[in-house]
Amino acid sequence: MKAVAYRQSLPIDDPHSLLDVTPPEPPAPTGRDLLVRVQAVSVNPVDTKIRRNVDPAGADKVLGWDAAGTVLAAGPEATLFKPGDAVFYAGAIDRAGSNAELQLVDERIVGRKPATLDFAQAAALPLTAITAWELLFDRLGVARGDQNRTLLIVGAAGGVGSMALQIARKLTGLTVIGTASRPETQAWVRQLGAHHVVDHRAGLLEPVRAVAPDGVDYVMSLTHTEQHYEALVELLNPQGKLGLIDDPATPIDIRAMKRKSISLHWEFMYTRSLFHTHDMLVQHRILDEVADLVDAGALRGTMREHYGPINAANLRRAHAQLESGSTIGKIVLEGF
Repeated sequence: MKAVAYRQSLPIDDPHSLLDVTPPEPPAPTGRDLLVRVQAVSVNPVDTKIRRNVDPAGADKVLGWDAAGTVLAAGPEATLFKPGDAVFYAGAIDRAGSNAELQLVDERIVGRKPATLDFAQAAALPLTAITAWELLFDRLGVARGDQNRTLLIVGAAGGVGSMALQIARKLTGLTVIGTASRPETQAWVRQLGAHHVVDHRAGLLEPVRAVAPDGVDYVMSLTHTEQHYEALVELLNPQGKLGLIDDPATPIDIRAMKRKSISLHWEFMYTRSLFHTHDMLVQHRILDEVADLVDAGALRGTMREHYGPINAANLRRAHAQLESGSTIGKIVLEGF
């Protein structure tokens, strides 16, 4: 079996940072697991963070938490999928990743591949769609069809932002403000349906106030939370909600939120699979609904660049692009 792994945490420009390897094939699936032939993957910031910060002590650690492929076999307790089904998923952070020809994954976090997308296009969606969906509906508690409120998405041109913006526009009545710093990222955010686009480079306070003088009710802070935190607290209305997915580089003082009774909400899409929560099946349902929305033309794919076959050289290039902080949408790779 072909795969890409790393054995030690190294800068991405080191040729040994990611390696082509040939690990043994996974065992036959048990329980509710599926054995999937991976046909395409996409790359996320979590891949680069783990590669830089988690030392596998010389063992081959396979990254990758976005995949689309075909079910080869199903465990004896699996009921949702059968061999031959086309699927997409983000996987689990405590199991071997998707940068391998074959992967075991629990069916409860797997969805049917959108029929209108090819495998590469589908691989761009699972992690960002689940993250955006959970942050909007599960963490911030936005109701479908919610009207007369305002959502600010910081970093709207990235993978999660691209999905969050679309989901909020299609399934709620929120006024959506997206931040983006370059002409090409601002154009992308407008294409995805933002009511307003603001440049966050010189600070958020004045640009957001210019389009939302009455403040905002919800914030999705997807990047550089520590840089914008004071402005976000100032912009949020009393009893507003701040949701974040990044790891602030410096501590934030949550006491600043007390006066307005602002609540803080973390989103980590691996929580359900990591702790085997009673509602793991929710992620299967999210992915199936996303597939329905894509096939109905309500959501568009976010694949922006195709880097070729799944191998160490191409994945090193993808990691380097993500670490540059200038990525729009998603990078995908396809085939071994």
